Amino acid sequence: MSIQVVAVITAKPGSEDVVRAALTDLVAPTRAEEGCLSYSLSESSAAPGAFITVEEWSAEADLGTHLQTSHVQTALAAADGHLTEPPAIHPLRPIDA
Repeated sequence: MSIQVVAVITAKPGSEDVVRAALTDLVAPTRAEEGCLSYSLSESSAAPGAFITVEEWSAEADLGTHLQTSHVQTALAAADGHLTEPPAIHPLRPIDA
């Protein structure tokens, strides 16, 4: 069963461009990862500087591997000191109603 994930990454005021660039550089290599079914990056219209990724992975292990890749570590290093808090990673559990 695949796993869906939403991540929220919030830039400090004045650091939006730095964080946007770091996250944009992450998109292509992430999409090329084995186990990545989809990966999109957006910026909130309601809260500029809040960046949202919506992801789907083949398995939870693929997400774990993704978080350890050099491109994720490079993006986090580039954003270091520019975030209001650590990225909030939300693996989702569907609720069948």
